[in-house]
Amino acid sequence: MNPIDASLEHVEVFTTGAIGRPGQRTFFLQMSGEGSNYHVKCEKLQVAAISQYLMNVLQDLPPADERPIASSMALTSHSDPAFVLGRIALGYDAHNDRLILELAEMGDTDEEDEYEELGRIRLSITRGQAIAFCEHADAAVSAGRPPCHWCDGVVDPDGHVCPRMN
Repeated sequence: MNPIDASLEHVEVFTTGAIGRPGQRTFFLQMSGEGSNYHVKCEKLQVAAISQYLMNVLQDLPPADERPIASSMALTSHSDPAFVLGRIALGYDAHNDRLILELAEMGDTDEEDEYEELGRIRLSITRGQAIAFCEHADAAVSAGRPPCHWCDGVVDPDGHVCPRMN
């Protein structure tokens, strides 16, 4: 099977979400545009890191003129993931006023020759899409299991044995 090598210059949807109950959620990034639709399986911490980076870049830019509506940020019908997310590259194209994300497939090696054979999706998103992604991503990440106010451990839906409550 050939690895995916896609470039979306006109992104219609860039969002994230999780499937499953807290503590057992699987996170996905979803992107579509130019007649293509991709799902990428990822970790919650990767979603949080993308959001944090985008917000840091956005602080140095003018406010966005427009943003996608919140209802368009939900994951649509789930399909098999194109790949599991490994490396993430992020940047800003000042000439086109776009934030650039390159999502690369997780591989078994760090050797450059083999890395070239892995799947890749390159996105070019607007400032508005980035803001909407960050707001939605932050809500998705924080919707997990709440922390215990005594020990900061996570509280499962079935309960929590707090080491500080002997």
